[in-house]
Amino acid sequence: MHIVVAGNIGSGKTTLTQMLADHYKWTPQFEAVSYNPYLEDYYKDIARWSFPMEVYFLKERFRDMLDLEKAGGTVIQDRSIFEGVYIFAANNHAQGNMSDRDFQTYMELFQLMITLTHKPDLMIYLRASVPHLVSNIQKRGRDYEQVIQLEYLKGLNEAYERFIFKDYPGRFIVIDKDNSDFLHRPEDFAAITDRIDGELFGLFS
Repeated sequence: MHIVVAGNIGSGKTTLTQMLADHYKWTPQFEAVSYNPYLEDYYKDIARWSFPMEVYFLKERFRDMLDLEKAGGTVIQDRSIFEGVYIFAANNHAQGNMSDRDFQTYMELFQLMITLTHKPDLMIYLRASVPHLVSNIQKRGRDYEQVIQLEYLKGLNEAYERFIFKDYPGRFIVIDKDNSDFLHRPEDFAAITDRIDGELFGLFS
């Protein structure tokens, strides 16, 4: 199986991915954010670097998807290729950071790639407000993230809402991250695993 944890920057995707991997004995797959050679430049000048940065992410996520197609067992992934395309690249295009020409080229490349892969068996969407995201971003203290604009985070949140509730064709569950502290409250984590069990295995507590 292929499970995805989806959500905006600072929503807690990596933490939940690791916790679920440990709980279910699934294989985790994480984004290699630290190794993106465009990321720091991107946050300094989004319009200048959005196209090469998005193409780099697309290439890396496509490689991940090909690896998933060959993997045995269940893999839980921290963000998927679908988010990279329909959330981040689409948001950059909508906010004028990527030209129509570049976005068309990007989408044509994605459409070719997706013919070789499958959608996830389940997407777990961590839904968080902008103040919650900002608080988490500040706490983890990554220098390149501290310059992220509130309007950018808001645009991503709006793109997530459209994607999850209108455009995504697969199975998903939504976790209200503002009111769920699954890292520190075992009952909140148990509520998530109960919902996953119900979706994947038909089990309800």
